[in-house]
Amino acid sequence: MLHSNFMNGPIVVLDYDAGNLRSVARAVAHVDIAPVVSADPSDIDRAAGLILPGVGAAADTMANLRSRRLVAPIKDYIAAGRPFLGVCMGLQALFEWSEEGGHQECLGIFPGYIRRFEPGEGRKVPHMGWNTVEWVREHPVIEGIPSGSAFYFVHSYYPVADDPALVLGETSYGVTFPSVVARDNVVATQCHPEKSSTHGLRLYANFIRWARAGAPLPQAAGVPR
Repeated sequence: MLHSNFMNGPIVVLDYDAGNLRSVARAVAHVDIAPVVSADPSDIDRAAGLILPGVGAAADTMANLRSRRLVAPIKDYIAAGRPFLGVCMGLQALFEWSEEGGHQECLGIFPGYIRRFEPGEGRKVPHMGWNTVEWVREHPVIEGIPSGSAFYFVHSYYPVADDPALVLGETSYGVTFPSVVARDNVVATQCHPEKSSTHGLRLYANFIRWARAGAPLPQAAGVPR
């Protein structure tokens, strides 16, 4: 359980020029008070919950995080057990490396890497549009969202998790891949909740409630229905 000073802090959306920064901030404001949009380490330090948005290339994402000296504050925040949500590239950046651009080193929070989709019959790359997410276990951040709900995706790469216990939700697009991952205080989605109507807003609302409760870990395993 987090100290109450953190739990009473703002929700911070990390500003590193991500393309979906404003839409994520608007979604948070829709379900809560307006978040703090910032790259200031002092704002990260006082956050009740930290959201890392992102679209585009892994190399650009990591270059922008490094140029703004945000890599260490992100890792320190997560290591302290504080609530973190990654969105799209914010999920991919959590893994060790990406195939994009040959071999792009990422944050290394989760074991595994990011692989490119192979185009196939009736399957274009990027994976773009609505697709379903099947939950494989319970978690407070997906409470009230039925398994098989549709979310909006735009991506050419997907995570390959070395630890199956990371997987919270799965989606099929030629391959079945982890579309939502979670471990301890960290949750991340490959889909875009801010573009996913009611279920996406519910996910943001659940994350904020979970963060302000001190990110308690789920007590029971199983698949929500």
